[in-house]
Amino acid sequence: MDLLTLREQYLQQKIMLSFNGPISHSLIEEIGQAIRNYLNSQAATQSATMDVFSTYIELTQNISRYAAAKGYSEEQATATVAVARDEEGHYLVSAGNLVETDDGRSVLERVEGLAGMDAGELKRAYKQQLRKPREHPSDGAGLGLIDMSRRSRRPLKAKLEPLSPGQSFLCLTATI
Repeated sequence: MDLLTLREQYLQQKIMLSFNGPISHSLIEEIGQAIRNYLNSQAATQSATMDVFSTYIELTQNISRYAAAKGYSEEQATATVAVARDEEGHYLVSAGNLVETDDGRSVLERVEGLAGMDAGELKRAYKQQLRKPREHPSDGAGLGLIDMSRRSRRPLKAKLEPLSPGQSFLCLTATI
């Protein structure tokens, strides 16, 4: 492993924190606390800290629930998470995981639909989604994507990369 090259890539991309591996609820909490502590040490605003933290939690909990629902092995349930800064000083919260390609396409469609909405439309969509009955008790009913879209300063970015027949890697990025 070439840690120097990895370090240089992290510095170049302004990655403040990253994780790659199987994700559990306790690990989600630990990394979340590390994010909060880091942002507080960097004098980030309370609002930015909460938005980054909330977005990170939403992304990682979705990955964990999805992997469990699909019965993925530990290797298949690996999450890749990164928090970085862009040139304008915004925080980029990204998370990616293995998905069934059809499920990934569905997420891409929802993200694209949300990208065209302004703040008022996102607020209405959120309230409307809250009132809809959930098909399954564990189903987030799409609230998380809407909530992340509301927090993000730019439309969410979603990318789906084929890995094998029927499976792809889905990456979502929010700009806080």
